[in-house]
Amino acid sequence: MAAPQRPAEIQRLRRIMQRLRAPDGCPWDRRQTLESLRGYLLEESYEAVEALDRDDAAAHAEELGDLLFQIVFQSHIRQEQGHFDLADVIDGICDKLERRHPHVFGDEEGLDEEQVAVRWHAMKRSEGKGTVNDVPQALPALMRAQKVGRRAARTGFDWPDVVGPLRKLREEIAELEAVIAAQDTPGMHAELGDVLFSVVNVARHLRVDAEHALTGTIERFQRRFGYVQRELEARGLATEEAELDVMNALWDEAKAQASS
Repeated sequence: MAAPQRPAEIQRLRRIMQRLRAPDGCPWDRRQTLESLRGYLLEESYEAVEALDRDDAAAHAEELGDLLFQIVFQSHIRQEQGHFDLADVIDGICDKLERRHPHVFGDEEGLDEEQVAVRWHAMKRSEGKGTVNDVPQALPALMRAQKVGRRAARTGFDWPDVVGPLRKLREEIAELEAVIAAQDTPGMHAELGDVLFSVVNVARHLRVDAEHALTGTIERFQRRFGYVQRELEARGLATEEAELDVMNALWDEAKAQASS
């Protein structure tokens, strides 16, 4: 697998990787396997997204570098195993991008954004990808649910508007209430999952990213509950000792301050 000419920066990174994995290189890097690096790949991806959400350009550049290193690291291990190297990874994505953009690199012309999207998904299906069973299981559950829903919708299996998903959500809540009343623990697990999936379908129809929406709610909860804890501490009370009506009143104060 002969590596074609590379920009100096990529070459430098590859040399560093080779040095780290050399017999006299870094003991930690030499010990790593694809399995041991799995968590780092996820962690670096999330850290890059967090820097992006903060609109912190310097942190974003740093985290993208960490993510790039994981790609180089895992490609190097695959090269050691005789499977592929970084050149194959780069060539593969270049070939895919050119193949899936015939309106840019081929002779198809005059496509608008919607037509481009339809064409893209059609090509993915022709490659055996883009089905509901092709969604990665490692994705966070909300993200995975939204992606499964989108792919099912492309086949025509969907409601015409948000009214259907909202009605389905109310049905699933009623079914959850029924199994709770029956103290059916396995049923609670299943019905609660149905409620969550229905909520994601509502989000999809509203063009709201469910993962991002829930993240925003979690952050608001943390800020408001932090206010409650600080106010209780100022009164010499531990959270566990405070009356619920006092905590609710402080919660309302935190909400009012956020909206003012």
